[in-house]
Amino acid sequence: MSTALREGVQRLEITTRVTLGVLALASGVYTYLGVRELLNGNATVVFFAAVIYSVAVSIGIYAFWMYLLRFLPHVRDHSSRLLLFGCMGLGAFMIVCMSAWLNASALAGAAAIQQHLANATQGYTRDLDRAYSNALAAQGLLPDIQMATTRFSRLAESERQGSLTGTSGSGTVVQLLTQMSTQLDNLSQQVSQSNDKVKKLFDQGGRNLAKMRELVSARGPVAARSDQFGAEALALTGVIGALQQTSVAPAVKRAADGLTSGFISPAAGGRGDLGDRQNSVVGKVEGAVQAQAKALADAADKILDEPAVEPERFQSLSPAEAVLRYAGDFVPSWAGAISIDLMPAVLVLVLCVVQAGIRREDEPAANASNMTAAELITALQLVRELQEANGRVSSETRDKIVAVTEKPTHEPEQNVTTLPVPRAKKD
Repeated sequence: MSTALREGVQRLEITTRVTLGVLALASGVYTYLGVRELLNGNATVVFFAAVIYSVAVSIGIYAFWMYLLRFLPHVRDHSSRLLLFGCMGLGAFMIVCMSAWLNASALAGAAAIQQHLANATQGYTRDLDRAYSNALAAQGLLPDIQMATTRFSRLAESERQGSLTGTSGSGTVVQLLTQMSTQLDNLSQQVSQSNDKVKKLFDQGGRNLAKMRELVSARGPVAARSDQFGAEALALTGVIGALQQTSVAPAVKRAADGLTSGFISPAAGGRGDLGDRQNSVVGKVEGAVQAQAKALADAADKILDEPAVEPERFQSLSPAEAVLRYAGDFVPSWAGAISIDLMPAVLVLVLCVVQAGIRREDEPAANASNMTAAELITALQLVRELQEANGRVSSETRDKIVAVTEKPTHEPEQNVTTLPVPRAKKD
């Protein structure tokens, strides 16, 4: 098994290098796209600065993970391995800080800015509705004012017939009632006129909001759309301020206070009993005026007590700032941006497991540091038996060698016939 693991590690060496290079290159490309949006100035300077930063990030990421792939799987000491794991965690954090958030900006920057525009549109819609509601609340005082106007006008007509003082004619009471009716009628006309202005301002604000929604959902460069959105937001802020200024609640409050403080009881013009009756009616009219003024003042105070609408000033964001502000809405983009940088950590852990398996296969089955006494005695007996067996084999081999060396080299010939030697002839 250890041989197969070694061969697998060797065969995957090139694949590992290529994988690290591709991941580092991808991170560098997205880092370039993200950092380019943050730099301002000359286009050439911005281009070279972004390229240099992205190249530095790619080289740093490649070298960092290659160091860990080379050293961490082969370190067996626990303290050293923990230190290397700590270095890996620190390096991963630094990679996220210098690259991952820029990758997320490149992946989801436009969508984050669009989310920012959509949230701003909702806020401005809410502010416009509140300002319009406050303006309409002041319009709600119009029926009460008109009713009071009609009431005083009818009392004046009745007094002309003598229903209040018992004497017909246009005397002191008629003049007083007519004066109160005229003042309330003028206030009613003022409130009615403001209604048309409020409606026009609300329609203008609605057109601004429609344009802002169109910019949010439109296609094209998000930076240009953000600039147009800011112009529309500024115009809408002015409309909201104008709506609050057109509220007639302060005017109603001042008119109600004027009815009470500015009321001057006229002197009775009649003589004798008629003068007493006129004074009595004037006193009742004064009480009615004070009651009506108090009711209008209380209603105006309720409107004025409502908090003023203060629309937030639109603030344009860069893609990186938008991604950081709305990070919770773009979790998948953040996960992808971080995974590009930290995926080599999985390769490091896999290689650590494989190298540990190779070492376990290469180590002997038993280890003297954790053997029991019985296992040690058994091992010694086996060693002794092996030595004895080796001794017997050695002695037998030695005897055979000695026998072979002591055997004569030439053995006597057997069954050899001696041939006679011929003699030489004599002359």
